[in-house]
Amino acid sequence: MEHYEVCVIGGGPAGYAAAMRAVDFKKKTVLIEKSKVGGTGIYNGALSSKTLWEISQKVNDINESIASKGRKPFDLSWDEVKQTVKEAIFDRKIQYSAHIKLLQEGIAEGEFKFERGAARMLSCHMVEIINKKGEKKRITADNIIIATGSRPRSIPSIPVDGKKIMTSDHIENIDNYPKSMVILGAGVIGCEYATIFSNFGKTKVYLIDKANKILPFEDDDITKIVSQNLKRKGVVIHHDTDLKRMEVIDDQVEYEIEDGDGNVEVIRVDCALMSIGRAPNIEGIGMENANVFMSERGHHIGDNDTQTNIPNIYAVGDASGRIALVNMGELEGRHAIKKILNPDVKHLSYSNVSTIMFLHPEVATVGLNEKACIEQNIPVKVVKIDYSLIARAIAMRKTEGFFKIIVTDDEEMKIIGMRAIGVHASSAIQAVALLMQTNQSVIELAELVHPHPSIIEGIQECVRMLLNKSIFKSFVFEDGLKCYRLNNGVKTPLQRL
Repeated sequence: MEHYEVCVIGGGPAGYAAAMRAVDFKKKTVLIEKSKVGGTGIYNGALSSKTLWEISQKVNDINESIASKGRKPFDLSWDEVKQTVKEAIFDRKIQYSAHIKLLQEGIAEGEFKFERGAARMLSCHMVEIINKKGEKKRITADNIIIATGSRPRSIPSIPVDGKKIMTSDHIENIDNYPKSMVILGAGVIGCEYATIFSNFGKTKVYLIDKANKILPFEDDDITKIVSQNLKRKGVVIHHDTDLKRMEVIDDQVEYEIEDGDGNVEVIRVDCALMSIGRAPNIEGIGMENANVFMSERGHHIGDNDTQTNIPNIYAVGDASGRIALVNMGELEGRHAIKKILNPDVKHLSYSNVSTIMFLHPEVATVGLNEKACIEQNIPVKVVKIDYSLIARAIAMRKTEGFFKIIVTDDEEMKIIGMRAIGVHASSAIQAVALLMQTNQSVIELAELVHPHPSIIEGIQECVRMLLNKSIFKSFVFEDGLKCYRLNNGVKTPLQRL
C-alpha cells in the first residue's frame, strides 16, 4: 500500500495550491481529483465567467461609444463568445496538465503523484480511490487535506433542468443569447451575470432581490452606481421581493413574485438563472469514517485555522464553508501545509481579503466598509475622491466611479478598509491591501511618486486630503471630494479653510 506524507483530496485552486506547497517542502504528496483539475477556478466559475465579463464589457464599451453617432450597434454572435471562452479555458487547462505531467515524470518524480478518481476517507489515515472504471485502490497518509470545492445551491421546490432553469454550471452552455432571463439572487454572482447579459444588449434581464437593495452588504454609494447602470441597460430589479413559485410552462419559465406591500406579479421569460450561493462538496468523502465533524453552527469544517477536529485532517477552500474565493482558497491551501510543518505558525488572517466584483463598473474591496464600521461602532475617518477628478480617468473618458479609504480616527490613521469602483479598480487596491497586511499607516502612501497619468494617483490625493495638503480641496469640490469623520453614524467634515 502506497504511503504519503500529504494527501490532497480535490484539485481545484485550494487543493492544487496545497499540493504544490507540499512539493516545495519535498513532502511525498498525492493529489486526487475525480473530475477536472482547476475546478471552478477554470470551469463554470472564475475564469470562464470573467472571460464572459471581459467580452461583454468590450461590446458594451464599443456600443456606448458609437451610439451617440447613430451607427448600427456592434454585433457579436454567441458562438463567437463561446469560442473565446473555450480558448481561455483551454489555455489554462493545458498549463495545469503540462505542469502535472512534468512534475510527476521529472522534477518531482517519486515525490508527487496525481491520481484520477473519487476519494473517500476510510479512517483518519486511509483513503480509498475509485477510478472511472470502478477500480479501487487504497493509500495511507500522515496528513489529509479536504479541498473538494463547492457547487451552486438550489431550492428543492424549483427543479433545475440545466436548460430552462439553470445554475452557473449550465449558463455558459446555452445555444444563443436568450431574449429574456430572470436571475434569482442579487448578490455578487447574480449581479455579475445581470451585468454580463445586459452588456451584450440582447437579453431583457430581470433580477429578483430579496432585500431592498442589491449587494446588501455594501455601502449605498457602491450599490447606487451599480444599480443605476443595470437599470440604464434595461435590467428590471424586483426589490424587496419574495419568489412564490417558478416553473416551466409552454417552454418558458414562469415566475410569481410578491413585494413587501403584498402585490403579486407573474412574469414569463425564456430562462432562469439560480444564483443563491454555493454549498460545499463534502458528501460521500467519508468524514464520518474519519470522525471529522462540522462546526457547532453547522456551517463549516476546519474551524481551527484550516485544521478540523481531527489534528491531521485539514479543510481548505470552498469545502471549508468559509470564504468562496479563489484567492482565499489558494491561501488556505498553502497555509494548511505550513501548519502541518509548524503547528505554531501565525494564524491566517481574513481581515484584509481583497475581492473584485465584475460589475459595471468593476468594484474592488478590502477590509471594512462604512456600513460595517457603523454596525461595529468603530469611529473612523473617511476620504473619498471621484473619478471625475483623476486625470487618467478623464483621458479615458471613464469618469464614473470613486476611491474611498477608511482609516482609524487617530494620529496613526491605520487603514481599516478601502472601496474602489470604476475602471482599473482592481489594480488600484493592492497597495492599500499590503499596508493593511503589514499594519502600517496610510501616511506611507503620501510621499510615493505615482506614474502620471494613472488611476492610482487618486489614492495619493485621498491620503493628502487626510493630511490636509491635497491639491484639490474637499470644501471646494464638495461633490467630487469628501473628507469626514464618521462616529455613531454621524458624518463631520474634516477639511476647513
